[in-house]
Amino acid sequence: MKALVWEGPRLFVMREQDKPRASSNEVVLRVAFAGICGSELSGYLGHNALRVPPLVMGHEFSGEIVELGGSAPEVNPALKLGQRVTVNPLASCGHCDYCKAGLNHLCPSRKLIGAHRAGAFAEFVSVPAELVHVLPEGTSTRVGALAEPVAVAVRIAELAGNVQDQTVLVMGAGPIGLLVLQVLKARGANQVFVADLDVERLEMAEKLGGEILNPKAVDVIATVREATNGLGAFVSVDAVGAAVTRAQCVSATRSNGTVILSGLHEENTLMPTADIIRREISLKGSFAYTPANFTQALEMLIQNQIHLDNIIQAPLEEGGKWFERLISAPGNIAKVLLIPSSS
Repeated sequence: MKALVWEGPRLFVMREQDKPRASSNEVVLRVAFAGICGSELSGYLGHNALRVPPLVMGHEFSGEIVELGGSAPEVNPALKLGQRVTVNPLASCGHCDYCKAGLNHLCPSRKLIGAHRAGAFAEFVSVPAELVHVLPEGTSTRVGALAEPVAVAVRIAELAGNVQDQTVLVMGAGPIGLLVLQVLKARGANQVFVADLDVERLEMAEKLGGEILNPKAVDVIATVREATNGLGAFVSVDAVGAAVTRAQCVSATRSNGTVILSGLHEENTLMPTADIIRREISLKGSFAYTPANFTQALEMLIQNQIHLDNIIQAPLEEGGKWFERLISAPGNIAKVLLIPSSS
């Protein structure tokens, strides 16, 4: 089969590799769509210790089952050959305290498809049967490939708590920011401010119902406080991960409010700690999603509650070009889905 192999910083090479075979509890999928994730951009640049070359990335994907391992039907009785499916790419041990509590994504021995094992930037991929979700009749594999990033947004919204009739702030109008905007609106948020420096991305956020803020043109903190009678946002979400956006989230949040940190652009930054203490602001990290979050994300997509416009579909062999585009000037691209050329 053909696979797009990451071989070092800013270096993707199309390679011929052996097609994977399903072990007893696995299935093999013919990949239909594989999305490019922001975390993979840092990996591509060599800034992510989780990913070590040579590696086939790709953890946002959908496809068709072409092989079932011997015990796969016992592990997941819903699976059959020929089904269109999507996959939760986070595997966990299933028996630690975190897994027992439904927090499988925090399992100390968790493994990510596309990082710890070969991912979906290839014509075929093998995956544990227990992680496979069947797509209902009428749900396209294109929609199914969005389940993983939507699950990230669902987790963020879950950590935000009850946002009914509240004003919230989202820093960053990239794919996660756009999805968080929609999930928060679906959960009843009255006003969702979205801040970004990219005018084209702000236009996408505005079409989805966000009240857009360009830090080049307006004072984000002052605008949010003015809209909330001087209090600040009930919840602020940093979907960027830069020192300035993290600090702005704290400043724009009301006393006793919540700041959720999701973006990982910079690994370590200074935070306005004294302000956090004096105003009793709660800081929460949001990483990935629980199995329940993934299931809910897929349900929201099936019910057409969540969507992304401005999706680029490109051949797998053009992956390197699109990684470079997303790093340099993403503009009005909400998501890039790579398409292997398997028949």
